[in-house]
Amino acid sequence: MLPRSSDRPLASEADHAINREAIRGGSKSFYSASWLLPEAVRRPAFGLYAFCRLADDAVDEVEAKKAAVERLRERLTRIYEGNPENHPADRAFSDVVRDYYIPPEVPFALIDGFAWDSEGRMPATFSELRAYSARVASTVGVMMTLLMRVRDPAALARACDLGVAMQLTNIARDVGEDARAGRLYLPLDWLTESGIDPEAFLAKPEPSDALKRVVARLLSEADALYERSREGVARLPLACRPAILSAALIYCEIGREVERRGHDSVTSRAYVGHRRKLALLAEASARAIAPQPAIEAPPLPETAFLVEAVEREPAPDFAPVNLRSRAIKVLEMFERLERMDRAEPMVR
Repeated sequence: MLPRSSDRPLASEADHAINREAIRGGSKSFYSASWLLPEAVRRPAFGLYAFCRLADDAVDEVEAKKAAVERLRERLTRIYEGNPENHPADRAFSDVVRDYYIPPEVPFALIDGFAWDSEGRMPATFSELRAYSARVASTVGVMMTLLMRVRDPAALARACDLGVAMQLTNIARDVGEDARAGRLYLPLDWLTESGIDPEAFLAKPEPSDALKRVVARLLSEADALYERSREGVARLPLACRPAILSAALIYCEIGREVERRGHDSVTSRAYVGHRRKLALLAEASARAIAPQPAIEAPPLPETAFLVEAVEREPAPDFAPVNLRSRAIKVLEMFERLERMDRAEPMVR
């Protein structure tokens, strides 16, 4: 970690307010879920997501994408030097990487994912797709885990699993939208095995039984990773679990909606309605206290470098903090009732 000349925060209260409003307008799903996070995590999370959003837009909304990627790398270098550019997101993220000992390999990997997009790369294999997902999604999962002051390699491995699963769901949902924008993220070898010509599909995106089978296969892979990730959520502070579980359940439900549409994600785009989201939020709160069986599984080969980067980054033993959220009192009540139920002798 590069040193900073001063321990004083770089981001002002005005910066934090601007970042919060940027997330409110640009990422409504995260903004809503963030209110289930404790304040101690929510505030730096806005800074993290503001920078990620800024980086995504900086590449996606310009023609000279390769130059934009290099410019982002320069900005990130300055962030780690403690000399960020004059932007609220840069200042807040500079505070975040210092305060939570985020190794530079993690956010620089996110920028690498944007570079893959700027080059128009299409994954030749499923492993390449997972490597891409590790960069654009698992990196954020790792950083969020560090904001919760959790550095356990097992928890980080499962956070990476969840990131890949959510990105696979995104890809399965957006096949038609991506194709009409000239992008294709489905593994090329899967398409070839199914008799689909990638170039012909990009030229004229249409649903087919073969394509639906590829989408179903991708969702099956995502489901396996959602299942693996559940044990990792149990390693997080109790107050943080509802928000992370909510995100996982909502994304998993997007996959179920794609299934209900016959795996046709070309002619329509699946979404989860507000009422269903509220039900999933309630389900997440209930699941947050449920015990999970331990999973002795190493990280995916494509995400292992992120876990290893954190293991190499020296960090102090954080003092206990009061991680409390609006949901925590309800969760603690459920936990007490569950303990009482287990302790009460059975009436015969």
